[in-house]
Amino acid sequence: MEFEPVIGLEVHAQLSTTSKIFCGCSTAFGAAPNTHACPICLGMPGVLPVLNRKVVEYALRMALATHCQIAGHSQFARKNYFYPDLPKGYQISQYELPIAQRGYIDIEIENTVKRIGITRIHMEEDAGKLLHDPTQSFSRVDLNRTGVPLIEIVSEPDIRSAEAAGAYLRKLRAILRYLKICDGNMEEGSFRCDANVSIRPHGASAFGTRTELKNLNSFKHVEKAILYEIQRQKEVIMDGGQIVQETLLWNPDKGQTTSMRSKEEAHDYRYFPDPDLLPLTIDDAWVEDIRKNLPELPDAKCERFIGAYGLPAYDAEVLTSSRELADYFETSVSAHPNNPKQTSNWIMGSLLALLNTEGKDIGQSPVSPGALAALLKLVDDGIISGKIAKTVFDEMAKTGKPPEVIVQEKGLMQVSDTSALEQVAHQIIARYPKEAADYRGGKEKVFGFFIGQVMKETRGKANPQMVNDILKRQLGA
Repeated sequence: MEFEPVIGLEVHAQLSTTSKIFCGCSTAFGAAPNTHACPICLGMPGVLPVLNRKVVEYALRMALATHCQIAGHSQFARKNYFYPDLPKGYQISQYELPIAQRGYIDIEIENTVKRIGITRIHMEEDAGKLLHDPTQSFSRVDLNRTGVPLIEIVSEPDIRSAEAAGAYLRKLRAILRYLKICDGNMEEGSFRCDANVSIRPHGASAFGTRTELKNLNSFKHVEKAILYEIQRQKEVIMDGGQIVQETLLWNPDKGQTTSMRSKEEAHDYRYFPDPDLLPLTIDDAWVEDIRKNLPELPDAKCERFIGAYGLPAYDAEVLTSSRELADYFETSVSAHPNNPKQTSNWIMGSLLALLNTEGKDIGQSPVSPGALAALLKLVDDGIISGKIAKTVFDEMAKTGKPPEVIVQEKGLMQVSDTSALEQVAHQIIARYPKEAADYRGGKEKVFGFFIGQVMKETRGKANPQMVNDILKRQLGA
């Protein structure tokens, strides 16, 4: 029997506000345990939460960027459950009346654009964090994260593969970072994902029993965990068993899931409107003001890069995958606009390879956009060859020196002296009479051999175009 996966994702994005959602405590990451907490965070008797306006603004930005319908009237609710890192005994969230619903984003899978629906976006507060002591039989509680503002983005069950799930998450993260409302750091927990996975026979309309996957802290783990769960469910059904609705933890070291608990239904949380918070009314004028001030988003920027710079779609998609990378490209092109495709090739090739090797992101690049532009100008002006440029680039990354200085210090300027190159070419042809005869006899591939020999003789400094012209003239004689 052939099965079809049905996948829905729940993403929690920590908003980049300086203070928490209902109090003035700092949201800074990495502080000493329980130093960013107050009576409101701790759920002390008699305290009242006050909504952070910036949190609402950031939620509205994301709602508009994902084509959601914004509710003029929304309501905070209490989600009741007991856990040691939840001091109030409930979490303030939104349930029946979220701030936004019915949106979508488009992703590309196998050269096909697929639309993934967004069921809802709602605001909520984060819980604390349990620190498990491996040497003792107890855990410690850090409440610094309690009350940190989140938006939860819930997709429709429109995803049909682990690859599509990864593409959806990368697109969502890119939008959040373009909007500058979330840093998207999965290792620090500011971008977290739970996956709901089920399977059904191909052609069936009813959904199967789903399981929820947690502890997914990288795109790679998300895709691996989903692939594993799809296969596990297939094997259970083919063996005559039934899928149990439960929450599963992904163990990346073992590459498998383990059962955490039976899956709760919404009614288990006993939601009811929070009596300490007034219903939220969103003014239309405020929404329009936010809409007008949205930045250029990934899809629009990608289309502009294709049209304005003549880039292939693949290049444009890579360069616009992050706002910082797109800005790097445009800054470099503005400094040297002769050949945007050449700039794209260098960024996607040498620069990203260097950053990947050193474990850095584009914001930590040892080569600035202006320095890269200056290097490419030296190539276009015929001062250095493309091959020498790679040597110069590596030296720029190591030393931080401008390319002009490196070329001058190391004597890397391209040889463009016609008489000197003619003499080298003449010597090479005389040295290899058989190869010269082969070329003159019609074996045109031998021509590349002669170019290589001239470049070797000049230590890569010869002007490639001049070498090409001189060899053709001398070999054709």
